[in-house]
Amino acid sequence: MDAIRKGTPRTLAALSLIGVGLFAIPACVSQFPPKPAPGGGGTPTTPPVTPGAVGTLPGTNCTLFPANNAWHIDISHAPVSSHSRTWMTSTGATGGTKLHPDFGPSFDPADPYYGIPYTVVSGSHPKIRIVSFEYNNESDHVAYPLGSDTKIESGRDHHALIVDKNTCRLYETYHTNIPARTASAGATWDLRSNALRPDNWTSGDLAGLPILPGLLRVDEVRAGRVDHATRVTFNVTDSRHLWPARHPMQLEPPNYSVPPMGQRFRLKANYPLTGLRSDTQTILRAFKKYGVISADNGWDWYIGGTAEPGWHQAMIEELLQVPANAFEAVDVSSHMVSPSSGQYR
Repeated sequence: MDAIRKGTPRTLAALSLIGVGLFAIPACVSQFPPKPAPGGGGTPTTPPVTPGAVGTLPGTNCTLFPANNAWHIDISHAPVSSHSRTWMTSTGATGGTKLHPDFGPSFDPADPYYGIPYTVVSGSHPKIRIVSFEYNNESDHVAYPLGSDTKIESGRDHHALIVDKNTCRLYETYHTNIPARTASAGATWDLRSNALRPDNWTSGDLAGLPILPGLLRVDEVRAGRVDHATRVTFNVTDSRHLWPARHPMQLEPPNYSVPPMGQRFRLKANYPLTGLRSDTQTILRAFKKYGVISADNGWDWYIGGTAEPGWHQAMIEELLQVPANAFEAVDVSSHMVSPSSGQYR
């Protein structure tokens, strides 16, 4: 299912940056203030996490960001957020909503793979300039290696994700129209760096985060190890955003009843895996260790994956049975080194 886009809020966000917005967009914060707890106390902390090795993207020698990047934080021991119960209610989790894998077989011979595809190119691939961005002030005005070989997401969003295997640079565009050389937004990242986009800048995802590092891929699931958080969408999110997200949903007073962009949710440790397929277990173990991260607006509890052959429908069916209420919101603020860096401690 295509993400439910909030075009007007993005436009308002851009206007606010040049001084014509009605409200000031708050800067990225590490965590919302906790609700008062009996006996007092501040935001709980967790011990530092030692980074482990991370895998490379097929067809490249590139990791999807360094091992000490926020996408790879082990959050299995992170404290539960004081807002968890509220956010689980507002996202439909307590009302019976279940996970929805936003990828897999489509059963359409003309377009058999459902999800978001990516393309690997060499450094010699021709590049083009995007002549028009809808979110011009929040897009990276560089040449993009787009061409007839670029895989474009089906549906409405038309994301294009490209990795230059020689420079380990990731390029992402949204509402991509290669013949017209237009896109709603364009963003690039050095996959060897922990640098984040400027605060309050969007990307192909509303949160200003890269899309590709948050997609489940066939190669890693087959290998039995997913080493990163997974992208998840929610219909409504708060007007503030948490590290490492860079951009909120919309320009309005804060609303603690809905999760912000960048919020992490973790599958509870006691969720049973016995009897499930091995590929399903691999994904659910990753949800327990790395969690899912609020990255875009769309249907509640839709999780991201690649459009490619190799996904088994039986695995998809098992994931569809996982209740969203088996998750809990967690606080990872103690892992942030700097609001402007994706590095974690």
